[in-house]
Amino acid sequence: MSRIAYVNGRYLPLSDAAVSIEDRGYQFADGVYEVCEVRGGLLVDERRHLARLDRSLREIGMARPMSAAALSVVLHETVRRNRVHDGIVYLQITRGVARRDFAFPPADTPPSVVVSARGNDRARIEQLAADGIAVITVPDIRWQRVDIKSVALLPNVLAKQTAREQGAREAWLVDAQGRVTEGASSNAWIVSRDGKLITHPLGHDVLPGITRAVVLDVVKAQGLELEERAFTVQEAYAAREAFVTSASQIVLPVVSIDGRPIGNGAPGLIATALRRDYHRHAELS
Repeated sequence: MSRIAYVNGRYLPLSDAAVSIEDRGYQFADGVYEVCEVRGGLLVDERRHLARLDRSLREIGMARPMSAAALSVVLHETVRRNRVHDGIVYLQITRGVARRDFAFPPADTPPSVVVSARGNDRARIEQLAADGIAVITVPDIRWQRVDIKSVALLPNVLAKQTAREQGAREAWLVDAQGRVTEGASSNAWIVSRDGKLITHPLGHDVLPGITRAVVLDVVKAQGLELEERAFTVQEAYAAREAFVTSASQIVLPVVSIDGRPIGNGAPGLIATALRRDYHRHAELS
């Protein structure tokens, strides 16, 4: 079956789906996006994703192109047309098509709205969770507003490629003080030797992950101790456990960082339990 994408009011075969070469997302990365998990044909935490989308749009001075209810219809219809049972749906909104100029285009310029959906290999992801993943650390060279879910992801791309070249699945980004901010496409967590979960607090230097927020609910429900603070690479090396969270992979245990085994080198009990209980706390719609 040919995949279907939504582009500016039309559902099109993926091979025909396109935007102008003068789209500001293409020329300036002037846009924002969301990725929502699809599970059993339903969207996971759609409400929270759309709320974060609204925030990103406000922060870059854009109005929402349609109501939340209308966006929801487009997301669900794209999932339905692609017959996605388990996978992701991707939404991108840019400042539209205009003559190339760094300043904003005229206020009446229509934004560009693109939605696509695809299935994933759930068995493969479950195997990754069972085996654990390798992580490397790289300098955090991103801009100072990564709390905005912008399509400007070149530093993340470079970090991911470095990880791939070194045989790792994820790269943790490290600031000038030697502290881990987050992963190239995930939030970063460790479990200290005394059993405390530690993750970077929200701010302009990390993305407010939706999966991160749900995991915080699971942590509370399980009665675990949490510290929202920056942790150093050295703390990560010495941790009992480590893991990452993201919409596409939920909770994935980390078994090595920069080639050093974490804990006993196997997925940790806490990360495994958080993954097991995650969807009991997430919203399905």
